[in-house]
Amino acid sequence: MRITVGSRQSRLAVRQAQIVMEELEKYHPEAEVSLVTMKTTGDRILHKTLDQIGGKGLFIKELDLALQEGRIDLAVHSLKDMPMEVPEDFPVLACTRREDPRDVLVLRKGLERLEKDSVIGCSSLRRKLQLGSLYPEAEIRNIRGNVLTRLEKLDAGEYDALVLAAAGLIRLGLEERISRFFSVEEILPSAGQGIMAVQGSPSMREVTACVNDREAALAAGAERAFVRELEGGCSSPVAAFAQVEGDTCRLRGLYYDEGSGGYSIGEKTFYIEENDPAQGARMGRELAHELRDRYTEKR
Repeated sequence: MRITVGSRQSRLAVRQAQIVMEELEKYHPEAEVSLVTMKTTGDRILHKTLDQIGGKGLFIKELDLALQEGRIDLAVHSLKDMPMEVPEDFPVLACTRREDPRDVLVLRKGLERLEKDSVIGCSSLRRKLQLGSLYPEAEIRNIRGNVLTRLEKLDAGEYDALVLAAAGLIRLGLEERISRFFSVEEILPSAGQGIMAVQGSPSMREVTACVNDREAALAAGAERAFVRELEGGCSSPVAAFAQVEGDTCRLRGLYYDEGSGGYSIGEKTFYIEENDPAQGARMGRELAHELRDRYTEKR
């Protein structure tokens, strides 16, 4: 059996694909697993923000085409970078065990702390919204590029600090660059942050079952349903984080009102039903409706 895995060309994307490939090789020793990398449209256009060039779909456009043409059997993505709508012919087959989901602060080399007029590199509207209350006097400036490119810009003096996902730095072995972890109460993570998604034809579902983590899949379903219900994407700061604790799951979500620029954060805890795979998504939709209705009533 041959399995061709596709990923973006960045060092982080390749490392993530390798993690999945190692699991496939472990559970399918007879398989010949190979990697194909490609530069996506989102990787090439770095002078504009994502909402200006078409959103998160530009990071998977070329990989989707490779799946359709049969050049790869599976594609590995950071789940947080995937659009909320995924082609039925090539669904998410597996969600990997979640790495640390938190956002972190990375200071420029040689800098020990942030001053009041510091410049923080960040392009995510979700992060910008929540950073405003943590660093009200700082300048939040857009930055694009993969993790290593952003770190180069930081250390070159273009910024005083960056806000990045902990998971990416950990997978790259760059934990020492982390200056501060933000709790999920301080900065609510992006839906799916820390989880890798394996996408492919439904015929590959049994092959990829060894990669799937039950808790991560449940959390991903709830988080993505919350964001999808509110029609959130790269141009909206909607956020969600679900944490499984024993037989319960606590889902926390951020609803943003575009008209007023205000937002509301709430949560919902539910007992996990073993034989109800759609439960997480249903809870995500319910919380989205509750927060939207609650915010509407306040106005």
